[in-house]
Amino acid sequence: MRQFDAEYLDRTRTGMWADSREALADLALDDCERVLDVGCGTGVLTRVLREETPGEVVGLDADADLLAAVDPPVVRGDATRLPLRDDAVDLVVCQALLINLPDPAAALREFARVADDRVAVVEPDNAQVCVESTVGAEPALARRARELYLDGVDTDVSLGASAADLFERVDLDVASTRRYDHVRTTAPPYSESALAAARRKATGEGLDDRPEVATGADDAAAYDALREDWREMGRTVIDQMQDGDYERRETVPFYVTVGRVPE
Repeated sequence: MRQFDAEYLDRTRTGMWADSREALADLALDDCERVLDVGCGTGVLTRVLREETPGEVVGLDADADLLAAVDPPVVRGDATRLPLRDDAVDLVVCQALLINLPDPAAALREFARVADDRVAVVEPDNAQVCVESTVGAEPALARRARELYLDGVDTDVSLGASAADLFERVDLDVASTRRYDHVRTTAPPYSESALAAARRKATGEGLDDRPEVATGADDAAAYDALREDWREMGRTVIDQMQDGDYERRETVPFYVTVGRVPE
């Protein structure tokens, strides 16, 4: 399983569901007495579920350090070997978890085992991410890096749109699929995290933090060329920021797939 630290999770998940929770409607949270959030990380989705659910929401993650950021009740455990009895909860849900598992079907089977009624997954399609920017080179470079990332990563990070097929493989009855676009914007006045992201572009650190991009490149020279273009783009970002002109919009499509456990 691919691992992420709290800084990465906060940077990529903060703001999700802030504007609309309509895509979560089919989870029927107002009818739940007990919900399990698997792979909860720092609890971004856990907190949303607790706001929408009259019953208890339990966060579960394999990483004790991440769980420390989540209010109880929490459980430490593996998504493919859940430490719960059969039919223990009404609903099992996860967000951006299956895309990081080598065998997502194994996790879904566990979800179906401990869920008495429903299973829901909120998974992105990273092949459909769209970047718009006032720096002309940035969208094309982001697309180039994303293509190499998709080639280099060893899990299916684009399965969001096809999660229903996975449900059918494990005999879950698909009830619905809804798309939710997580939009992250950068605009003046710039936050500290936006300034840090610009510095990471200008040094190439942003690419170096994703070794899958280098893995997906044809050779070291191809990656080095991308990295140099990336750094030049980052310097232009900083120049625009100094003038207060830089704006960026990234859209990450998530798909909320809900299934029922057969009786």
